[in-house]
Amino acid sequence: MKADVLIAGAGPVGLLTAILLGRDGHRVTVIERWPARYPLPRACTIDHEALRILQSAGVMAEHADLFEPSRGERGGYQIRNGEGALLRAIDWNRAAESGWANTNGFYQPDLEAVLESMAADIPTVDVRRGWSVAAVTQDAATVSLTVCRTGDEAEQETLVGSWLIGADGANSAVRDLVGIESVDSGFEADWLVVDYEPLDDREWEAFVTQYCDPRQPATAVNSGPGRRRFEFMRRADVTALELARPDTAWALMAPWNVTPENARLERHAVYTFRGTRVTEWRRGRVLLAGDSAHLMPPFLGQGLCSGLRDASSLAWRLSLIESGAAGSEILDTYGSERSAHVREIIDAAVAIGQTVCELDPLKAAKRDARMLAELSDPDAVTVDPPQPRLGEPSMTRHGDVWAGRLSVQARVEVNGRAALFDDIRGGRWQLITSEADPEALLSPELSEWFTGIGGTITSVSAGEPVRDIDGRYRSWFENHGCTAVLSRPDFYIYGTGMAADVAPLLTSLRERLHSSFIPTQEGARS
Repeated sequence: MKADVLIAGAGPVGLLTAILLGRDGHRVTVIERWPARYPLPRACTIDHEALRILQSAGVMAEHADLFEPSRGERGGYQIRNGEGALLRAIDWNRAAESGWANTNGFYQPDLEAVLESMAADIPTVDVRRGWSVAAVTQDAATVSLTVCRTGDEAEQETLVGSWLIGADGANSAVRDLVGIESVDSGFEADWLVVDYEPLDDREWEAFVTQYCDPRQPATAVNSGPGRRRFEFMRRADVTALELARPDTAWALMAPWNVTPENARLERHAVYTFRGTRVTEWRRGRVLLAGDSAHLMPPFLGQGLCSGLRDASSLAWRLSLIESGAAGSEILDTYGSERSAHVREIIDAAVAIGQTVCELDPLKAAKRDARMLAELSDPDAVTVDPPQPRLGEPSMTRHGDVWAGRLSVQARVEVNGRAALFDDIRGGRWQLITSEADPEALLSPELSEWFTGIGGTITSVSAGEPVRDIDGRYRSWFENHGCTAVLSRPDFYIYGTGMAADVAPLLTSLRERLHSSFIPTQEGARS
């Protein structure tokens, strides 16, 4: 039976995409080459935007306890030199736009178990484990995916769908089969990743600390409730095999008094940290997402977050196309939006990696002197994490200064119930105003169309019926010089304006859902 969407890869990105599409009634088949979930930790930090995406899929209602918010002094993310002096801090404890803690630690196997269970509960979603991608063909209307039993190429099956998403990781078979190439950032370093469970209850000063020690660059991070992680760069005088030994892991953690007596080693493995991104995100009816499309050094904890953004960005587009509410042209902006966004994060992560990975003592001393001199400038000491806007062309309103930026979610109260906005008002598309009765500004026909694509129209104020509990919406509108905002299902701003702009905003959106775009993989707005 033909599926609406085929997905290669049952990691968090593939499963989330399946859930978002399946809840809309679309038929989704997910293929995964491994017969069982990977039981050990991989990604260990996740940001506020990704949690809002998981909230939209229904994860956070019962599983918010999987995530441990960042805490600690100097913003929670500290960069220190070999002597322990503070060089720079990133404010991972900042108040975030999405209603959740800016950065959180988590245990990936637990998240994957939740996502797979949720996908299994959707009647239109079929997750097939133990099948590997063998071939991809496509025509104007369909894409065919040939799969074989993992380890037994004689047992084959061909699946047919309208679209195929390659979410099958860094060594993506889908990407290779359709011939999409990648661009390398030029950064590469081997690191030992050590995950352990502390058996003591000590407090660490920061959520993440980068130790820029030319003798041994290292990272320490809270990796979810009850867990921690260390990462150690491989020096030239140490082989990858030597670095991967358990006794090496214990020896490297000893300076922090992490020993077999007070910790249980869960995993240790050597990874090559690098930054890459594909030159194309779409080839006909084949699209890429997650590590299939981009890899980034882990110094900002944005690898999985970027993959979940891909999933959300793809899901709402494909859902509208398959339901007939939009033309396939809206996929032309998927790659241009995501490529520029990912490139900015990769560049920022590579810059931190180059700072941390300096092994030359003289260059490290100059680095330290320069960064220590900046400590007298408070703005240079603690900085915000990168907050990229979407690249161009984008599925946003032309000429709007805030279009393509992340929108806001805060707590509201309705009929005595207080919760985050999405949990009370919801809506795939959200039109929010600070003025009364925005529907009075719309024709019944336009309002009905907007509701038909999953839109909600809400006036948020200090009073009833939807009360701005903490004044976050009032402050947001004041800071952005507008009284209305229209946000997309992936929570990026389509457009902003005043009361007179409400109807034109929706009219513009309806036109854009059936517009052609000039494909551009690289351009980003400043």
